[in-house]
Amino acid sequence: MRTEQESTVHGGDGRGPDRAGDGEAVIVRSPTETRNSGTYDIDLLPSLEILRQINAEDTTVAAAVSAVLPALAEAVELGVAALESGATIHYFGAGTSGRIAAQDAAELPPTYGVPAEWVVAHHAGGGDALSRALEGVEDDREAGRADAAGVTAGSLVVGLAASGRTPYVGGALAAARERGAATVLITANPDAPLASAADVHVGVSTGAEVIAGSTRMKAGTAQKLLLNSFSTAVMVRIGRTYSNLMVGVDATNGKLRGRVVTILVEATGLDETACARALSAAEGDTRVALVSLLADVDAARAGQALERARGRVRVALADLGGDDATRPVS
Repeated sequence: MRTEQESTVHGGDGRGPDRAGDGEAVIVRSPTETRNSGTYDIDLLPSLEILRQINAEDTTVAAAVSAVLPALAEAVELGVAALESGATIHYFGAGTSGRIAAQDAAELPPTYGVPAEWVVAHHAGGGDALSRALEGVEDDREAGRADAAGVTAGSLVVGLAASGRTPYVGGALAAARERGAATVLITANPDAPLASAADVHVGVSTGAEVIAGSTRMKAGTAQKLLLNSFSTAVMVRIGRTYSNLMVGVDATNGKLRGRVVTILVEATGLDETACARALSAAEGDTRVALVSLLADVDAARAGQALERARGRVRVALADLGGDDATRPVS
């Protein structure tokens, strides 16, 4: 299906309405495809001036992201609801968008100690397309539908598409809705053609790129900021931090044990020896060690309190009478 924001130019036989043929050009009319009037002469500049122009454009991204935070907050709530119901968050993207999604999903387990199946990334073209560009895979709507076959009711599907029209992402969003999943679309196009396919559209206005059409630039930076913020906020909301400290990390090697001991020292004000002993008693579970130290209980009681609190340290502490669940941590 073509939208008013795109058209086709035929130079030969096409392959149908949702996939460009050998002689068909899809003209996308999106803010990410427009020409930047401030960088017309970038190819005449010395290296330092090129970098200054790029940097000047990059500085506009944070403000653009700030403008869509209310919509992103809605997406966070959907992510929290999905995980708390035992469902999954799925990312779908192609090209730069898909690679950013894959990176975000891959970094959550080691950072917050969550199972890899909590947040799953799907990239158009599969694993081969992560390290090299595969032409045409983003235009395959049916591939998006097929890759969303494992989405279940109660899950959240987050589609990422700089232009807001990527057929692969559109197929995934459509299939997700049919399966009873919530849907979010993250784009660099406030008027994204796929906006109606999502429950929440986070359309950040990054405008024209330094180099026309290079959506790995400002659009990609915005998507990186948005997805990092989304996943971090979800992890905070489901109790994978205590204050601003990572406490979902399991100390499985010497380096991680040292990092966790430092976290425990920061959180409790106790010395390294006491924190190391508590961590050993907790068999490397940071949250058990932390609750044990702050509530002055043994590891077994700390673990039981955390189980009742669904892993939330502050709630477990309040349950044990060792802390108030809403008390600021200094």
